[in-house]
Amino acid sequence: MTVQLVHPEQVHRVDVHHQVAVAEGSRTVYLAGQVSWDVEGTLVGRDDVAAQAERCYLNIAAALDAVGGTPADLAKVTVYVVELDEAKAEQFVLGRERAAATLGVALQQPSTWIGVTALAAPGYLVEVDAVAVLP
Repeated sequence: MTVQLVHPEQVHRVDVHHQVAVAEGSRTVYLAGQVSWDVEGTLVGRDDVAAQAERCYLNIAAALDAVGGTPADLAKVTVYVVELDEAKAEQFVLGRERAAATLGVALQQPSTWIGVTALAAPGYLVEVDAVAVLP
Protein backbone atom coordinates (compact mmCIF):
# COMPACT_ATOMS: atom_id res chain seq x y z
CA MET A 1 0.00 0.00 0.00
CA THR A 2 1.45 3.35 -1.02
CA VAL A 3 -0.96 5.61 0.90
CA GLN A 4 -1.66 5.42 4.64
CA LEU A 5 -4.69 7.42 5.82
CA VAL A 6 -4.48 8.94 9.31
CA HIS A 7 -6.84 10.60 11.78
CA PRO A 8 -4.53 12.73 14.01
CA GLU A 9 -5.64 12.75 17.65
CA GLN A 10 -5.14 16.51 17.99
CA VAL A 11 -7.23 17.40 14.92
CA HIS A 12 -11.04 17.30 14.72
CA ARG A 13 -12.14 13.96 13.28
CA VAL A 14 -14.78 13.97 10.56
CA ASP A 15 -16.57 10.90 9.29
CA VAL A 16 -16.36 11.59 5.55
CA HIS A 17 -12.57 11.69 5.13
CA HIS A 18 -9.20 11.45 6.86
CA GLN A 19 -7.22 14.59 7.67
CA VAL A 20 -3.83 13.21 6.57
CA ALA A 21 -2.45 10.88 3.90
CA VAL A 22 1.12 9.64 4.09
CA ALA A 23 2.28 8.55 0.65
CA GLU A 24 5.34 6.47 -0.13
CA GLY A 25 5.91 5.54 -3.73
CA SER A 26 7.88 6.32 -6.80
CA ARG A 27 5.23 7.82 -9.10
CA THR A 28 2.88 10.70 -8.44
CA VAL A 29 -0.17 10.79 -10.69
CA TYR A 30 -2.17 14.00 -11.18
CA LEU A 31 -5.62 13.47 -12.63
CA ALA A 32 -7.59 16.08 -14.50
CA GLY A 33 -10.89 16.96 -12.92
CA GLN A 34 -13.34 14.19 -13.66
CA VAL A 35 -16.97 14.95 -14.38
CA SER A 36 -19.87 12.55 -14.81
CA TRP A 37 -19.54 11.71 -18.46
CA ASP A 38 -19.48 8.28 -19.96
CA VAL A 39 -16.94 7.09 -22.55
CA GLU A 40 -18.90 8.82 -25.33
CA GLY A 41 -18.94 12.13 -23.43
CA THR A 42 -22.60 11.94 -22.46
CA LEU A 43 -23.62 13.45 -19.14
CA VAL A 44 -24.58 10.80 -16.56
CA GLY A 45 -26.99 11.78 -13.78
CA ARG A 46 -28.43 15.12 -14.91
CA ASP A 47 -29.76 16.98 -11.83
CA ASP A 48 -28.50 14.18 -9.52
CA VAL A 49 -25.49 15.01 -7.34
CA ALA A 50 -25.19 11.43 -6.03
CA ALA A 51 -25.20 9.90 -9.52
CA GLN A 52 -22.66 12.45 -10.74
CA ALA A 53 -20.36 11.91 -7.74
CA GLU A 54 -20.53 8.15 -8.26
CA ARG A 55 -19.60 8.48 -11.93
CA CYS A 56 -16.75 10.90 -11.15
CA TYR A 57 -15.17 8.30 -8.87
CA LEU A 58 -15.73 5.51 -11.38
CA ASN A 59 -13.95 7.69 -13.96
CA ILE A 60 -11.12 8.30 -11.49
CA ALA A 61 -10.79 4.54 -11.01
CA ALA A 62 -10.66 4.01 -14.79
CA ALA A 63 -8.02 6.73 -15.18
CA LEU A 64 -5.89 5.20 -12.43
CA ASP A 65 -6.29 1.74 -13.93
CA ALA A 66 -4.88 3.08 -17.20
CA VAL A 67 -1.58 3.85 -15.41
CA GLY A 68 -1.46 0.76 -13.18
CA GLY A 69 -3.12 2.30 -10.12
CA THR A 70 -6.27 1.84 -8.09
CA PRO A 71 -8.44 4.15 -5.97
CA ALA A 72 -6.50 2.85 -2.94
CA ASP A 73 -3.55 4.87 -4.31
CA LEU A 74 -5.41 8.18 -3.98
CA ALA A 75 -3.64 10.63 -1.68
CA LYS A 76 -5.82 13.76 -2.05
CA VAL A 77 -8.97 14.83 -3.84
CA THR A 78 -10.53 18.21 -4.52
CA VAL A 79 -14.29 18.25 -4.97
CA TYR A 80 -16.21 20.99 -6.77
CA VAL A 81 -19.99 21.09 -6.36
CA VAL A 82 -22.28 23.65 -7.98
CA GLU A 83 -24.09 25.64 -5.28
CA LEU A 84 -22.77 23.41 -2.51
CA ASP A 85 -24.97 23.18 0.58
CA GLU A 86 -25.58 20.57 3.29
CA ALA A 87 -28.09 18.58 1.21
CA LYS A 88 -25.74 18.44 -1.79
CA ALA A 89 -22.84 17.45 0.47
CA GLU A 90 -24.91 14.53 1.80
CA GLN A 91 -25.82 13.51 -1.74
CA PHE A 92 -22.18 13.71 -2.77
CA VAL A 93 -21.19 11.37 0.07
CA LEU A 94 -23.97 8.96 -0.93
CA GLY A 95 -22.67 8.81 -4.50
CA ARG A 96 -19.07 8.46 -3.38
CA GLU A 97 -20.03 5.57 -1.10
CA ARG A 98 -21.89 3.84 -3.95
CA ALA A 99 -18.72 4.11 -6.05
CA ALA A 100 -16.65 2.79 -3.12
CA ALA A 101 -18.94 -0.23 -2.84
CA THR A 102 -18.72 -0.90 -6.57
CA LEU A 103 -14.93 -0.56 -6.52
CA GLY A 104 -14.44 -2.46 -3.26
CA VAL A 105 -12.36 0.29 -1.62
CA ALA A 106 -12.73 3.02 1.00
CA LEU A 107 -12.83 6.49 -0.51
CA GLN A 108 -11.95 8.65 2.50
CA GLN A 109 -8.77 10.34 1.37
CA PRO A 110 -8.07 13.88 2.57
CA SER A 111 -10.28 16.18 0.57
CA THR A 112 -11.18 19.79 0.03
CA TRP A 113 -14.71 20.63 -1.03
CA ILE A 114 -15.39 23.86 -2.90
CA GLY A 115 -18.75 25.33 -3.81
CA VAL A 116 -18.78 26.90 -7.27
CA THR A 117 -21.34 28.77 -9.33
CA ALA A 118 -20.86 26.61 -12.43
CA LEU A 119 -18.65 24.00 -14.05
CA ALA A 120 -17.38 23.79 -17.64
CA ALA A 121 -20.62 22.61 -19.25
CA PRO A 122 -24.33 23.00 -18.48
CA GLY A 123 -25.73 20.19 -16.34
CA TYR A 124 -22.49 19.27 -14.61
CA LEU A 125 -22.94 19.53 -10.85
CA VAL A 126 -19.81 17.73 -9.62
CA GLU A 127 -16.15 17.60 -10.60
CA VAL A 128 -13.43 15.75 -8.70
CA ASP A 129 -9.71 16.08 -9.30
CA ALA A 130 -7.20 13.85 -7.60
CA VAL A 131 -3.59 13.07 -6.82
CA ALA A 132 -2.43 9.48 -6.40
CA VAL A 133 0.90 7.92 -5.46
CA LEU A 134 1.84 4.60 -7.04
CA PRO A 135 4.67 2.23 -6.17
